[in-house]
Amino acid sequence: MGQFAVMSLTSAAAERIKSILAASDRPAHGIRVGIKKGGCAGMEYTVDLAQEARQNEDVVEREGAKVFISPEAVLFLLGTEMDYEETVLRSGFVFRNPNQTSACGCGESVELKQADLAAMAAAQQA
Repeated sequence: MGQFAVMSLTSAAAERIKSILAASDRPAHGIRVGIKKGGCAGMEYTVDLAQEARQNEDVVEREGAKVFISPEAVLFLLGTEMDYEETVLRSGFVFRNPNQTSACGCGESVELKQADLAAMAAAQQA
C-alpha cells in the first residue's frame, strides 16, 4: 500500500491525541484504533493508548500525533477521517467512514463493510 494512507486525521483529532498523551500517566507513542464486534449495529470502534508499535500496523501521523491501526481493522477503516468534536451532549472521537452502511441510534456502534479496493484503485487512477 506504500504511500496510501488508511485514515486521515483532522487537526482537532491530532490536538486531542496529543493532550491525551500529555495527560497519561503511562508512556505511550500514540493511540491505537481498532474495531470489535459489539453494539446494536454489529461493530464498535476501539480507541486505546498505544504503548508500543506492533508488527504489521499502519501508522497515520499528523502534527506529531500518531494513530496506530490494528491490521484486522484496516479494510474497514480505509478512507475514514478521524475527528474530535465537543457538543453539548458528548465529546469524543468521531469516525467519518465511507465503509459504514448504517449506525445505531445512539451512534456508539456501526455496521461496516470492507472497503472495495478495486473501486478505490480505479478512483485514484481517474
